[in-house]
Amino acid sequence: MKIRSGDAPGSSVARREELVPSRYAVQVGEIEVLIISDGVLPLPTKMLGHNADPALRSEWLTDMFLPQDAFDWALNVVVVSSGDQTILIDAGLGLDPDLNLPRAGQLIKRLEAAGIDLGSVTDVVLTHMHMDHIGGLLVDGVKDQLRPDLRIHVAAAEVEFWQSPDFSHVSMPPGFPDALRSAAKRFAKEYGNHLRLFEDEYAVAPGVMVQRTGGHTPGHCVVRVASGGDRLMFAGDAVFAVGFDHPDWYNGFEHDPEEAARVRVRLLTELAETGASLVATHLPFPSVGHVAVDGDHFRWVPVFWDY
Repeated sequence: MKIRSGDAPGSSVARREELVPSRYAVQVGEIEVLIISDGVLPLPTKMLGHNADPALRSEWLTDMFLPQDAFDWALNVVVVSSGDQTILIDAGLGLDPDLNLPRAGQLIKRLEAAGIDLGSVTDVVLTHMHMDHIGGLLVDGVKDQLRPDLRIHVAAAEVEFWQSPDFSHVSMPPGFPDALRSAAKRFAKEYGNHLRLFEDEYAVAPGVMVQRTGGHTPGHCVVRVASGGDRLMFAGDAVFAVGFDHPDWYNGFEHDPEEAARVRVRLLTELAETGASLVATHLPFPSVGHVAVDGDHFRWVPVFWDY
């Protein structure tokens, strides 16, 4: 797998609007993958593992040089170019002023800065329908810029779940359940005619396969990119930074935390065995790395940046 420079393929010199680059490109065989930061979400550290011993959670945070009360969760989105298809995987948070999250929802302007026109997107893949994965498509004016024949691929189980979602096993900050319900309902109404539902897996484009895992939500999916012997998995919300050391810790946004933990272990084991690259929504940007087995848990090995 070749790591490319931070500019989008074929784009001109990057705009110098931001001090820190917000995109990073990777070549997977013949397929171009661009990771774009949608910003960060400040969330309580309890969200890392609400079933964990608070002392152990505090120790992990100390070992990682992270604050004890709240820290920033990365929000990563991926653009894949395969043949004549441009595929947006997830769409970031968008804008929800009621939750006061001003540093998230950066995707639309960062796509523009990367030279990616919304009208060039042929397909959208949703790993699931949480607000921070669909919200960018709900920003005012965005739908008008998208193609009328845009295909949005999402698991049928995910759409069914959000018709009457179960929040009985989550541990979210106040306001989030209502915001998630509202965003999913609005998304289904506005984009229902664009949805292309599948059951367990679907080939979106040559070398791009979306596969349902469940766990985090019933229809949660990962996206596998494969070309020329190279492999990359976009794991959505199946993997969080703490999940390598403590894959059994329950994340606050997991609707079926026991199943989510089983999915996490299965995917991390697979990645360690195959050596495929990993990208995930909430790993620190650009989140490209590999997974190794380390005793009874896992170890994340970030790639060295190429610049």
